[in-house]
Amino acid sequence: MQGALKNLTIRGFKSIQELNEFHLGNLNVIIGANGSGKSNLILTLRMLMEMTKKHFTQFIKKRGGADNFLFNGPQITDKIYMEFEFDSGSYKSKGSNFYRFELIPTMDNTFLINEEKKYLEETNWQSYGTPSQESRLADNSNESGQIYSDFQGVGYYVYNSISKWIVYHFHDTSPSSPMRRLGEWQDFHKLRGNAANIAPFLLNLKNNYPGSYEKIVETVRLVIPFFDNFRLDVQRLGEAEQVRLGWQQKGSDFPMQPYHLSDGSIRFICLATALLQPEPPSMIIIDEPELGLHPEAIVVLAELIQVASRQTQVVIATQSPALIDQFSIKDIIVAKRKNGASTFERLQEEQFSQWLENYSTGELWTKNVISGGPVYE
Repeated sequence: MQGALKNLTIRGFKSIQELNEFHLGNLNVIIGANGSGKSNLILTLRMLMEMTKKHFTQFIKKRGGADNFLFNGPQITDKIYMEFEFDSGSYKSKGSNFYRFELIPTMDNTFLINEEKKYLEETNWQSYGTPSQESRLADNSNESGQIYSDFQGVGYYVYNSISKWIVYHFHDTSPSSPMRRLGEWQDFHKLRGNAANIAPFLLNLKNNYPGSYEKIVETVRLVIPFFDNFRLDVQRLGEAEQVRLGWQQKGSDFPMQPYHLSDGSIRFICLATALLQPEPPSMIIIDEPELGLHPEAIVVLAELIQVASRQTQVVIATQSPALIDQFSIKDIIVAKRKNGASTFERLQEEQFSQWLENYSTGELWTKNVISGGPVYE
């Protein structure tokens, strides 16, 4: 998959003391006990996204400063190292683009970033310049090619991969949550991570991608049998045009409002929209997507995740046996703690072939055959 993140190395970040050349596929389902490190692996991806926006310093300060990111603190870890290998994105080569950096803590509890890049295996590492407080990924987003003159350079491909990742977090379904409020009509270009623009996004799909829109509607009906269709009414408030996420029940023309949807229902609508969108981001990242969903909805959700992984890279973190049940062993990554540090292991199907004759993946997780429960240190 062009532009996909193939391998990553992380040293000294949060609970991840050392993770070397860890492979990511199109579908990655991370499981593990509370505190095992699942969220810290996802935090790594979040941090990269913020680096492309030049929000790195703000990202670090909002989470307690540099010392809070160093494995076991600055007395144990003096810097953080990360390296990422991406599919080259070029039809002329099946090689990889590489991006790596060191995060060097400063006296004011921030970091300096020392970045390097490499195009394909046969070239040398090149520096982005002297260490700086913000990443230079965005500054190199239009870098020209060095080997093929009619192609862009490594900076272009790395930036355009990372900057198009999206972390979806639909946990806030309260009456005042963004997904239940009016959305600006013009805000339809991409579905926001908290679904604040779910109404204009769906309206754009209805007008310009009717096939995708109908798939979303049909999928929602599988989980909410009384759901008929969305009502995406445009309202003018002064000079602004806004869209409300309304809907209709089967057999009724009464306009239902967002507050008529249960927490699980509106969360599933957001998940279905994110996973069935016709032009998905280069990576979809969702932490605990199963929260608040009925077991039958979880089965449908797993199918949506598998469908999305055929178009883009998907990373899911979960503790739900019902969700894990729907995936192959090869899709599972187990996060554990060993001697105070997080470890990650992608499972191999041949290790569990005899067990799988009688048990599902989720049952093996529940029985601790796939070990990843709490570790008492």
